[in-house]
Amino acid sequence: MRSLNCLAAAALILVTPAFLQPSEEDRARDFIDSFVYESLALSPPDATSQGYHEDRGAKLDEMWTDFSPEGMERARKFFHDALEEAEKLRANAADHELAADLEVIELTARSLLLDLERIQPHRHNPTVYVEAIGNGLYSPFILDYAPEAVRLRQITSRIEKLPAFLETAKQTLTDSPEIWNQVAREENAGNLDLIDHTIREKIPADLRARYNRAAANAITALKSFDEYLKTSLSQHASDWRLGAELYGEKFKYTLATGDSPQQALEDANAKLQSIRQQMRAEAIAVYPKFFPGKTPPEDLNTVVGQVLDRIAQQHATPEQYFDSAKRDLAETTQFVKDHHLLALPAGIDLKVIPTPEFVRGIYGVGGFSEAPALDPKLGSFYWITPFTPGMSRERIESKLREYNFYGLKILTVHEAMPGHYVQFAYSDQIEPKSRRVLRAIDANGPYAEGWAVYATELMIGEGYQDTPEMRLTFNKQMLRVVANTILDIKLHTMGMTDQQAMNLMIEETFQEREEAEKKLQRAKLSSCQLPTYFAGWRGWDRLRDAYRKKQGAAFRLSEFHERALREGAIPLPVLSKILLR
Repeated sequence: MRSLNCLAAAALILVTPAFLQPSEEDRARDFIDSFVYESLALSPPDATSQGYHEDRGAKLDEMWTDFSPEGMERARKFFHDALEEAEKLRANAADHELAADLEVIELTARSLLLDLERIQPHRHNPTVYVEAIGNGLYSPFILDYAPEAVRLRQITSRIEKLPAFLETAKQTLTDSPEIWNQVAREENAGNLDLIDHTIREKIPADLRARYNRAAANAITALKSFDEYLKTSLSQHASDWRLGAELYGEKFKYTLATGDSPQQALEDANAKLQSIRQQMRAEAIAVYPKFFPGKTPPEDLNTVVGQVLDRIAQQHATPEQYFDSAKRDLAETTQFVKDHHLLALPAGIDLKVIPTPEFVRGIYGVGGFSEAPALDPKLGSFYWITPFTPGMSRERIESKLREYNFYGLKILTVHEAMPGHYVQFAYSDQIEPKSRRVLRAIDANGPYAEGWAVYATELMIGEGYQDTPEMRLTFNKQMLRVVANTILDIKLHTMGMTDQQAMNLMIEETFQEREEAEKKLQRAKLSSCQLPTYFAGWRGWDRLRDAYRKKQGAAFRLSEFHERALREGAIPLPVLSKILLR
């Protein structure tokens, strides 16, 4: 689901000539179309990344978000009106696909209104502005939707408007948790480098003078913003914890599974212990291979830890790491084809690239960036976060141990094949376009992350890298999926300390310190995202079992996958209604 990182002025307008009496279905279709494109117009950087470039004469690729009080009030009214209209139309919607779209709009509107009216990240989180800048400059730079000369002029126009955008940020921000402030400064360095070097190197001679003026002013403004964060905003620290009440409400809209945080926590705690016991049995079985002639220790943590330590030693060098991910992508693609897990959509490109600097605060290991919903031929990106020059030898080794020979393969399955890349490749075929865009920009987290976890379980179950080492590494990853839920809920609602969080990750779920520290930072930067993996994994498993029961002897696994993925990332209970009706 989209976050509050770019909202500007728009109005939800449904105009029907007085002499026409549209059907409820026609009215719903018109409303959905209107919502999709006008909500994108509220968010010019997101509009660019989704392939929407002009709205009623406004050149969105040259615009930033309006975070002023007036802009926020217009956005608030837009989503209030949209929520009211969606609720009315869904009450009478007979078409199940239209009803699903309207339910997605309701959840989106409620979530964004919670942000706008109560959580208000635009007033407390400077990364909102820093990441909006990075997205607004990087998307048109890397997406080939127009000739490069045209895109560079659009980027220059955005850069010219950066000083005003950052002044609004200074006037809007009131306080910030220091961790958010710190990460904003780190990510801002990526924006400075993007303007001063990466983009500048591509500027043609006829644009150079204008770009240099714009860049000079923008760099001054970005450095001034850094100074403001260091010396002014840092004096107004606040708590990053969301608290039980707000967390519970956000959890309801973000996950949309019907579970409460309390129920999710109970289920996660039980699953944690179940997986640990399974890993103990697996570690004892493989122990003689690594420690011939020795008796396995009785203690669970000791025996599992010793075996995982040996597995972790098989990893790439920093120089090989990136190419290893590309090799794993080719390998997993072939496995999916050979085992007929589902038909792979053709004609959509996937590139493996370094994670952009402006999002490395969240994506410390890697990630996936889907193709623009309105222009999917431009391709998707599998991000691999590189080792930075300042990383110590210990931190590098810790990351390589976590993403060892097997761990990196699991990451590739999750993010790319047949995980997020395949899921979004299917959704890029949805028609009409407004439905495709809606279900992409407001993708349900448990559907998307749950599919990626489910796909990993599927690959291992079908025999991918069928070794005790892979099964143990996979179960370690599943421990992390479960721990994500425990971590997020306890940190934000139960006062979990940093040390307790690190103990959970390192002692109980066998994560390397570098991984655990990055995850703790991520949990402080976000809320209600980490539980989507566990909730979605369980949801996909349950849906497959229910579909198998419904289909009986006619059940085919590949047909289930293809049919479910063709719906796009809607809430799993909504998907169940469609598939099981």
